[in-house]
Amino acid sequence: MTPRLGQSPHGGIGITWIGHSTVLLEIGGLTVLTDPMWGDHASPVPMARLRRWVPVPLPLESLPRVDLVLLSHNHYDHLDAPTIRRLAALQPGIEWCVPLGLTATLRRLGVRHVHELDWWEEQSFGAARVAATPAQHFSARGPLDRNRTLWCGFVLRAGGRAVYFAGDTAYHPEFAAIGNRFGPFDLQLLPVGAYEPRWFMRIVHMNPEEAVRAYLEVGRGTARAADASVMVPIHWGTFKLTDEPMDEPPRRTLAAWRSAGLPGDALWVLQHGETRNLL
Repeated sequence: MTPRLGQSPHGGIGITWIGHSTVLLEIGGLTVLTDPMWGDHASPVPMARLRRWVPVPLPLESLPRVDLVLLSHNHYDHLDAPTIRRLAALQPGIEWCVPLGLTATLRRLGVRHVHELDWWEEQSFGAARVAATPAQHFSARGPLDRNRTLWCGFVLRAGGRAVYFAGDTAYHPEFAAIGNRFGPFDLQLLPVGAYEPRWFMRIVHMNPEEAVRAYLEVGRGTARAADASVMVPIHWGTFKLTDEPMDEPPRRTLAAWRSAGLPGDALWVLQHGETRNLL
């Protein structure tokens, strides 16, 4: 990989929320994408109920040069075949980090550089380092391949800064271990949506209160403004996957955040396409 000077402030992190779990990061001179999803439907064939609610704020062709993609698992709202096929054609030099079992899928979509990681496994890309972290979820592209491939979150360290991208996950007991092993973090990208009905979704998706609890555990319990990493809620407001109102996840996240006594300037609820710089 040839590092490229990013658009973030010197030594900082640039964060753009494209929507759902897709985040564009500028960190340590690298441009990084999480779970690139530019499709109109979170399904293998167009389905009205899984149609995108918010237009993509940035055309795929307008992306800067991307150095690295972190792909958490193979569900259609995270691994979108048309997006990957187009991105691989536009930028064949991207390095893709994926959980175990996804190399063949990405190769069929035209991706040239694929690196599979197991939970807790790490790999270096120049001066950057990526680790795959545990998540509680599942995988499937159809009725016959359930859990044939792995799912994960990722830790990215570059330019002296650290980001935790939790992927798609329920609340689980490994958040503190992730923080102890790879922290402290400057930024946590945590899913807060697609959680109702709770009896059904609790084993695969966190609700906002659990996401704030996970944030604290990853941060080793600190609530002091000087020590708090920034949390960016993801996995909400783009596709209506479950029963809760589309605007409920950020409201409940903010309420849980305030209840925990966390510093207000450390929770960044971004609009689609919004960019902020973490100095």
